[in-house]
Amino acid sequence: MNATTRFHASRVTRKIRGTAASDGAGVKLTRVIGGAELPDLDPFLLLDEFGTDKPEDYLAGFPDHPHRGFETVTYMLDGRMRHRDNHGNEGLLGPGSVQWMTAGRGLVHSEMPEQQAGRMRGFQLWVNLPAKDKMAVPKYQEFAAERIPVVTPANGVTVKVIAGTVGDVRGPITQPATDPVYLDVALERGATWEYVLPEGHNAFAYVFEGEAKLGEGEDVRVLATHELGVLGGGDLLRMEAGGESARLILVGGHPLREPVARYGPFVMNTKQEVMQAFVDFQEGKF
Repeated sequence: MNATTRFHASRVTRKIRGTAASDGAGVKLTRVIGGAELPDLDPFLLLDEFGTDKPEDYLAGFPDHPHRGFETVTYMLDGRMRHRDNHGNEGLLGPGSVQWMTAGRGLVHSEMPEQQAGRMRGFQLWVNLPAKDKMAVPKYQEFAAERIPVVTPANGVTVKVIAGTVGDVRGPITQPATDPVYLDVALERGATWEYVLPEGHNAFAYVFEGEAKLGEGEDVRVLATHELGVLGGGDLLRMEAGGESARLILVGGHPLREPVARYGPFVMNTKQEVMQAFVDFQEGKF
């Protein structure tokens, strides 16, 4: 019995193009999740892509700002990002590195790009926390590029496994609440690959280089650069380079199915909890 008879084919149920936005002290970026077209995709609250070779687009960075109740995931493709928080934590994310920060009950941090030859490029993803974990102690999972496994599951296919599994290889990020998958998939011209997503996960694919064909048969849809496909209908996703080559992130997570009360940097379950977050922040309790 082959994979296609064991699993139902996944397909793109919605296609969304990111829109220009700015955040922090004027950093220019593309917002894909968190805008009017796709406010969220439980458990994912936001996806921003940043990428420019113009220092004035990013050097002002993201000065001190608070978070409570969710996780931020920063994945650097090119360039560097220095982070500091009010608990004394500090680090430098280089090309290919990832930081999975659990804000929990609250912290104040800054993320400042550092000018470097070449391009500043990467992603920030926000992942919700369940109610039971929203007031947990903040923590970091941070891994340099050399600590993130890279596999070649098929001819012409290279996958960086940030979270989840590909074959027997598991990514370094763990989060039991949402059991995330986060893969950076590179497809050479003519290459195809099939991946089985965990059952019940909400998932999306976002193409950031080239174009990719996702799905099978009549359900094949093409995602161009800067397009996101919300996935559904099954667990087995077939991917193929649509032209010369393609590169995409494939992200999935177990939905929390809890009420979401959200305002700026605070994501809680009720309006009252958000108001309390403002009070705690103003009183210096983060």
